[in-house]
Amino acid sequence: MLDKTDMDILDELSKNSRITMKELGEKVHLTGPATSARVAKLEDSGVIEGYTIKVNHVKLGFYIHAFLTIIIQSTNHQPYLSFIKTQEQYLVRNYKISGDGCYLLECKFPTNELMNNFLEGLNEHANYKLSIVIKK
Repeated sequence: MLDKTDMDILDELSKNSRITMKELGEKVHLTGPATSARVAKLEDSGVIEGYTIKVNHVKLGFYIHAFLTIIIQSTNHQPYLSFIKTQEQYLVRNYKISGDGCYLLECKFPTNELMNNFLEGLNEHANYKLSIVIKK
């Protein structure tokens, strides 16, 4: 069971995973070594699965952010899954979901033309509902 200090550590790491153990300790009122031991325990127990970075896709040239609800009529999803493996440059995340669709696909595209090409290829394997992100 996590205590308040563990939750504070997770909160601070989610804001800045590059923080030093000394700085983190100061924020959660522990010494650097005690903080390091707590973080190691959170990692060993699987609470912390890894560290990541936040990428600004617009600065990388991906101006279109889209979510697609994927609807596959057949029980064979392999053609869809094979297709999206070939399109990884546009994929942010692919979630298997319940509800109105089978998958929720988060994508980024540099142009409308490339998005349209992706959608035409996708439509050979699945139907979809497209939502474009206007603002985060």
